[in-house]
Amino acid sequence: VLLLYSCIMNMDAFKGPSQLAFDEFGRPFIILRDQDKKKRLTGIQAHKSHILAAKSVASTLKTSLGPKGLDKLLVSPDGDVTVTNDGRTILEKMDVQHEIAKLLVQLSRSQDDEIGDGTTGVVVLAGSLLEQAEALLDRGIHPIRIADGYELAAKTCMGVLDKISEDFKFSVNDREPLIKTAMTALGSKIVSRCQRHFAEMAVDAILSVADIKRKDVDFELIKIEGKVGGRLEDSLLVKGVIVDKDFSHPQMPKEVKDAKLAILTCPFEPPKPKTKHNLFVESVEDYHKLRQYEQDKFTEMVDCVKSTGANLVICQWGFDDEANHLLLSKHLPAVRWVGGAEIELIAIATGGRIVPRFEELTAEKLGHAGIVKELAFGTTKDRMLVIEDCQNSKAVTCFLRGSSKMIVDEAKRSLHDALCVVRNLVRDPRVVAGGGACELACALKVAEEADKISTLEQYAMRAFADAMEAIPVALSENSGLPSIETVAYIKGRQVQEKNAHLGIDCLNVGTCDMKEQNVFETLTSKRAQIMLAVQ
Repeated sequence: VLLLYSCIMNMDAFKGPSQLAFDEFGRPFIILRDQDKKKRLTGIQAHKSHILAAKSVASTLKTSLGPKGLDKLLVSPDGDVTVTNDGRTILEKMDVQHEIAKLLVQLSRSQDDEIGDGTTGVVVLAGSLLEQAEALLDRGIHPIRIADGYELAAKTCMGVLDKISEDFKFSVNDREPLIKTAMTALGSKIVSRCQRHFAEMAVDAILSVADIKRKDVDFELIKIEGKVGGRLEDSLLVKGVIVDKDFSHPQMPKEVKDAKLAILTCPFEPPKPKTKHNLFVESVEDYHKLRQYEQDKFTEMVDCVKSTGANLVICQWGFDDEANHLLLSKHLPAVRWVGGAEIELIAIATGGRIVPRFEELTAEKLGHAGIVKELAFGTTKDRMLVIEDCQNSKAVTCFLRGSSKMIVDEAKRSLHDALCVVRNLVRDPRVVAGGGACELACALKVAEEADKISTLEQYAMRAFADAMEAIPVALSENSGLPSIETVAYIKGRQVQEKNAHLGIDCLNVGTCDMKEQNVFETLTSKRAQIMLAVQ
């Protein structure tokens, strides 16, 4: 009451940028107007604000680039810890508020969806282009002219990349070139100590499912499963399907040879009316009849499956203990609660058909596998099913092990990048030298072309050439080398020797020739990086 009285007595004090108001309980509060104190950024200041946001995001990712790049440790609001080197994962886990910074997150996502690798490099390049654009804006060059110059420079880069790229010869029998390129993609990852092992897994998986004639790879046929426990070296490629389930009854056999699989999406339970209904049990006889009806239905369903010759049931739904006991007594092993995606993969691998009703099940619709066995892990009760020697050998599973969930998740992301690199080579078998070699070759050519242009775009093209050096500079900084001296030395050698394969010796091998070090990147990845960053 005293507060209200004092507020009313001093109403003259609130005639300025503030106002007295009352809530639904009659309590007074003051509304302050401070819109006039806020200023909206316009013109060059708005441009600089946007560029600063993009530079901040790019500088965060810059230290993760290359084989000596550092991993980032990210903590979510829930306390979940993620350690990763993957550009897309870092950006998506970051709490980004600025709209321009969100565009860089989407840029990294586009690169990952389209190519699968190079998600860090594309953001570093985009940040460097914007940083160079800031200096041009200070000199009074219009943003449209800068963008036009960048577009011209990007076209020049495309021509250079096509010129310096080399055809990549490989075959199903000669997979060594593919393994070397996959190892380049894995060099900066947490699995780099098992680089060769993971590269071989990626190449074998892709060649198992690839249609070389059509130059097509169906990623749906490759499943990546992980299990905590064991070492990274224990990871393996299974020519079949691994399902994170076990047999429904502990007394069922742990191994089924020459398996004939009935793949069902209908549950082992008595049929129910689709409409609303009531069932009245008025006597003991009625209850016994109902129980006998259920038992008869269970027996009918199991006999229906057995009559087709099936010796293993994969069911999408669950079934109660009575049905489970009946399946055991009829010597019909079963797996329940198998997910929809896994059911489809099992059907593709075994050549079976997914059956929605017991009445439709026939011997022709059964899937076939050489062996189905249950794997147990350590002292835990964790078990998984492995379906091997399938009729369709194109479905494969990469089974990854690791000491913690964090390691397994990062191994999955690393293997996905390697799979994408090999897939891109199957689609377009052309490669360029890695280690910043092709970026420096593009920078030299763009700077040369800029001298031939008389319009304002020449300044933007020179700025583009400087921005292209951001990748080799970041690689040399992350490797502990003097960046300016190293990049200038490599550029000088590229000009003198006219060798576009000279790049940053990140691993201190002793040679700057990336061809000798077997450091290659796919042409499609590098083209997409430059075009997406420029856009």
